[in-house]
Amino acid sequence: MTTLQERTVADVVTENIKAAHIFKKYGIDFCCGGGVSITRACEKAKIDPTILIEELQNLNTAPDRAFDFNSWKLDFLTDHILNVHHQYVEESSPLLLQYAKRVNHVHGHHYTELNEIEELVIKLVQAMAAHQRKEELILFPFIKKLVKAEAEGTEVPATHFGSVENPIHMMEEEHEEAGDFLKRISELSSGFTPPQGACNTYRAFYAKLDEFEQDLHQHIHLENNILFPKALKLEKTLQKK
Repeated sequence: MTTLQERTVADVVTENIKAAHIFKKYGIDFCCGGGVSITRACEKAKIDPTILIEELQNLNTAPDRAFDFNSWKLDFLTDHILNVHHQYVEESSPLLLQYAKRVNHVHGHHYTELNEIEELVIKLVQAMAAHQRKEELILFPFIKKLVKAEAEGTEVPATHFGSVENPIHMMEEEHEEAGDFLKRISELSSGFTPPQGACNTYRAFYAKLDEFEQDLHQHIHLENNILFPKALKLEKTLQKK
């Protein structure tokens, strides 16, 4: 039997989404980097694994059914990602761009890191827009076709991209890129911490970046650790019939 220490971070969060808050608190990546064991994750984060394990064991082991994402049908999960996370990115991106430009214009002469932060925000917003467009036009519709094929007992629909593994691999690489942009922004901003006496716009900008990162972590977790593996498994199952 696999011990909690040996289980991957992604598996634990998939089983109980509340665990994400604990990993977040200790600076452990549960989305892109969630494929490592808890022991290894603790080593990388330089924290005592016994403390983390104790907190995980004290979590309510019965996840809220309303957010038991692992039990959801794949078509329902894709709709959730679209309606919650894609919508959030679309609504937040213009605001982030406005904040980045304004704060850099007013304070960039003194806080020189703001110039690079603005450049990274522009790259992040552009990357996420292109990424989500591909998911909405190509990957998610195909996953829904897989779900329909399973329900109706029909064959896997033909595609121009071959296996679903190909667009999934591309999406995972793009997740890494977006995560790297935010990681660098976090480093430059001391964990989205505004300087002493910062104006309200400066503070609002960093608070929005922090919120955006938290949403992205959840967004990527749902795709990398639940939606994508299940879509791959479903495609293979249908191909065997």
